[in-house]
Amino acid sequence: MASASSVPRAKSSPIILWQVPKDEPARHKIVVILDQIAAEAAKQGRKEMPRICEELKTAAKATPSPQQVDALVSGFDRLVHLWQAAKSGLL
Repeated sequence: MASASSVPRAKSSPIILWQVPKDEPARHKIVVILDQIAAEAAKQGRKEMPRICEELKTAAKATPSPQQVDALVSGFDRLVHLWQAAKSGLL
């Protein structure tokens, strides 16, 4: 998966949003990474990862809150698990 390195790297981004809530470049970066992951996953016929990416993009655009950060971190965890399963051939 070409976006594979993006998944683990992006996982730390939600924490930055909580620490610096008005960091628009960080929000934009998260959305760009999610778009890349979704596009690559869709090319490979994966349906779950693009859906999760859309949910995470909505959360990334929301007002920073503990719930938003938790949703983003949990979503990135799900993406990491799906990416690892796909990489290992389980999916």
